[in-house]
Amino acid sequence: MENESSVKILSEWDIVTARQLGRNIAKELGFGTVDQTRITTVISELARNIYLYAGKGEIHFEPVKSFDKRGLKVTALDQGPGIQDIRKAMEDGFSTSGGLGAGLPGVKRLMDEFDLISSRGKGTTIQAVKWLKGRFG
Repeated sequence: MENESSVKILSEWDIVTARQLGRNIAKELGFGTVDQTRITTVISELARNIYLYAGKGEIHFEPVKSFDKRGLKVTALDQGPGIQDIRKAMEDGFSTSGGLGAGLPGVKRLMDEFDLISSRGKGTTIQAVKWLKGRFG
């Protein structure tokens, strides 16, 4: 497997493609079915946000290592309008699309690390990492 894989998000079908690729990479890295589902849910949310709010962007997958742990970093990139109010977007129940509002707070809860950078008129980058449980050699 390459160090990094990515999917361009241009249509709703690309959301499905990103989910499948992310699940396959997570499985290959040794994540169990529960964490595969968490990662897939996160990918779906991030890809859907790109599609709905930015129109186009990319989801990147990168195996990562840190000291005695390894995991998967999922990065969502777009050059859309940016997030107007990040603090509000991170509140549970907040939705601008009429969805459930699990959105970004849900992504943060499902992953072990979460970082969001957004500039109005320039786009948004979200990085989320899930670490494998246990040690490796």
